[in-house]
Amino acid sequence: MHVCIIGAGFTGLSAGYYLSKAGHKVTIFEQDKKPGGLAVGFSKKEWEWTIEEHYHHWFSNDTAVLGLAREIKYPVILKRPKTSVFVKDSSYQLDSPLHVLRFPLLSLFVRIRMAVVLALLRFNPWWQPLEKIRAHPFLKKTIGKKAYELLWEPQLKNKFGTYYKDISLAWFWARVKKRTSSLAYPHGGFLKFAEALVAEIRNGGGNVMFNVTVQEIKKGRRPKVLFAHSKKTQTFDAVIVTTPGNIFARLAPSLPARYVQQLTRLKGLGAMNLVLRLRKQFMNDGTYWLSVCDHGAPVLAVVEHTNFMDRNYYNNEHLVYVGNYVSPEDVRFRKNANELLKLYDPFLRRINPPYKKHLIGLELCKAPYAQPIIETNYSRLIPPMHTPFPHVYLANIQQVYPWDRGTNYSVEMGKQVADAIMNAV
Repeated sequence: MHVCIIGAGFTGLSAGYYLSKAGHKVTIFEQDKKPGGLAVGFSKKEWEWTIEEHYHHWFSNDTAVLGLAREIKYPVILKRPKTSVFVKDSSYQLDSPLHVLRFPLLSLFVRIRMAVVLALLRFNPWWQPLEKIRAHPFLKKTIGKKAYELLWEPQLKNKFGTYYKDISLAWFWARVKKRTSSLAYPHGGFLKFAEALVAEIRNGGGNVMFNVTVQEIKKGRRPKVLFAHSKKTQTFDAVIVTTPGNIFARLAPSLPARYVQQLTRLKGLGAMNLVLRLRKQFMNDGTYWLSVCDHGAPVLAVVEHTNFMDRNYYNNEHLVYVGNYVSPEDVRFRKNANELLKLYDPFLRRINPPYKKHLIGLELCKAPYAQPIIETNYSRLIPPMHTPFPHVYLANIQQVYPWDRGTNYSVEMGKQVADAIMNAV
């Protein structure tokens, strides 16, 4: 069986790996010049390692991707970095129940109340009843107005913008349920791990082709794929599409209108990361991940990668992500690196006033679709893997639910779609 996979992100790569391992012929087409999708990496000539365009790590319970790494004997680093919140111009470590109970900006009663609610969510095994409930009113009522408005509402606003009141409690539950204090990272960076999967696929007789754009997917007893540059059509036994639903709808214009409506009603935000290259540490308390709990802040999070991974791999530079999720139509999405730094600078100086003196350079990374909007009853909105076209399958981040999108669930989905194809033979 010859399977075409559109997209060399981790869903496409893992599907390709498991299919080729089972003896099937696989060809992956990627329009970028590198594998990895949203976890694609970049490097500078002075660095030994790559870093991701958009900050990534694994939790220690990410069994799908950690299992895949073990299977291909890829080394993984496990560490316990410091994560904090930025509230009222100060940083507070808030990555354990003990730190929650010690948080000084809330009374002891409110802290205990918040800890109990978070614990109940964490140890609750059932997400289905929660997806009917909106996180905003539930958290405000259960955690309490003061704690919610101080810590959680600004994070929801900064992440989801105008959609923050629509987000399902199931999404919040998954964030609390899944989080671990120890985090994992592939040796050399996510790009190196993706390249290792490419090598495994090629060693198994498959092929991964870069700088190739698919123009159209045509329905047939065996699906056909038209390529943009060559204008040639190739027939396959099965096709896996890993793009967002709206792109799939454009690639397959003869899809039924009702199905297209299902694909295009799913909303999402783009990711925008400004990476600061500094000579000196930005967050001097050693924080790796700083969630910004400030209603007026222009950013969602500040992530100092080199407070997690050793800066020696990056020529002793300190690398800091300044991250946001915004609509691709947002005016900020059209700004360049220097324009964004000008916008962010007053806020960044609240954390580290003289940081600009140590600035070596800037990198700006954008992805037009990175964060699905998880509304209530989202499970009813998700399109199935099987599409109206025979032997054409859809597997993308919009179908990752209730868990939040990430490479672990991309790998899990890749295996699921590979199994679906093999079981259909």
